[in-house]
Amino acid sequence: MKLRPATADDADFLADVLVAAVNWSPEWPPKSRRRVLAAPNTACYVAGWPRESDLGVVAEADGKRVGAAWLRFFAPDAPGYGFVAADVPELTIGVAEEWRGRGVGRALLHAVEDRAKEAGIARISLSVERKNFAQRLYFAAGYEVVGAGSEQSDTMVKVL
Repeated sequence: MKLRPATADDADFLADVLVAAVNWSPEWPPKSRRRVLAAPNTACYVAGWPRESDLGVVAEADGKRVGAAWLRFFAPDAPGYGFVAADVPELTIGVAEEWRGRGVGRALLHAVEDRAKEAGIARISLSVERKNFAQRLYFAAGYEVVGAGSEQSDTMVKVL
């Protein structure tokens, strides 16, 4: 596996990763790609990728993209699910199902954090459902719960 910066050519792949992240739980009926990308509260994570302040990384293996992690800043009047402040970008991350449990998510998380530090970003936020197994990864990586995003989710922040 190798990691590389996300580019404009990865926009469709990031949308696929977003759709997979939205549909992480087998307990819920899956939402279609069209529905996820039509809903403003989810489409905002990839619409117009890349904006000038966006940064991200893509994992590739066997010539295929197998995961991605990216950061996007949101304004207070148009926040993401894990919004904390205008100067704190929100993380979106996902790994292809067949590559989960192999360290790809951890590698992506560290790589996007390293890029954020290089860009002078001091904190990263995210929103995660409490039942989502990914929350363990975030705790292990030093993210802390700073509030409830909803009845089922937490907003977490990591100081870089």
